[in-house]
Amino acid sequence: MTVLWTSEEAVAATGGRTTCNWQATGVSIDTRSIAAGELFVALKDVRDGHDFVAQALEKGAAAALVSHVPEGVAEDAPLLIVPDVLQALEAMAVAARVRTSAKVIGVTGSVGKTSTKEMLRSVLERQGQVHAAEMSFNNHWGVPLTLARMPADSDFAVIEIGMNHPGEIAPLARLARPDVAMITNVVAAHMAAFDGIGGIAREKASIIDGLETGGVAVVNGDLDTSHILTGYAKDKGAECVTFGIEESNTHRLLNVQQAGGMTVVRGLIAGAETLFKINSLGEHFAMNALG
Repeated sequence: MTVLWTSEEAVAATGGRTTCNWQATGVSIDTRSIAAGELFVALKDVRDGHDFVAQALEKGAAAALVSHVPEGVAEDAPLLIVPDVLQALEAMAVAARVRTSAKVIGVTGSVGKTSTKEMLRSVLERQGQVHAAEMSFNNHWGVPLTLARMPADSDFAVIEIGMNHPGEIAPLARLARPDVAMITNVVAAHMAAFDGIGGIAREKASIIDGLETGGVAVVNGDLDTSHILTGYAKDKGAECVTFGIEESNTHRLLNVQQAGGMTVVRGLIAGAETLFKINSLGEHFAMNALG
């Protein structure tokens, strides 16, 4: 298999200390699914990943990213020792983003992130190698993990970014540095943490903080809060494309029909009428496909 990280590259990215030279073909945080040759990242969450380092190495992990030598693990075991494991994973994410020329699409929204990510993956796979998380890895460890797993020769990457509290999206967007930032919608979720739907919209809009120079924001133009999203993009100097049913949108949904287990979409894309099919049933899928 192709080498994803060498010990030298990981040390350069994290500033850590390695006990020996190694090469990793992937990055894992779970000993239940780890494959031989992958780097095991001993994150602390509900459980402490350091408690599973020995098991990961027994399963053939190339090395483990740790903050200390875990109990029961030999001093000369293949380890990359750093002060803080999550910060080291973030540093690897930064390095992975720097070394690729992939076009990166960041996706956020109250609902529809994962389905939109999968639609983008399906479309882009016809044009090149696509990297995207297999699951909904969209939080403070999921985004850096997805980036750290990205092959350098990827043509495209689709990064899902979520949140539960204010201030969570912008730092993750700055890690991902998307060329395109898409906001599927804004609904009343996690309301206890925000000052109303406007606060949620501003948090979603902060994905634009990480947008690369010359990047494009793609936002749902049919929302009561769309003016917040488009205004945020304007304030950041970003080009903004809108999608929806309303005539004012850049991309318009004209008609949706369901047939043969598929959704047939007729839309107006930048002024040109287009007909296409998607494998998921529902108008909300059609809406996000326009983006």
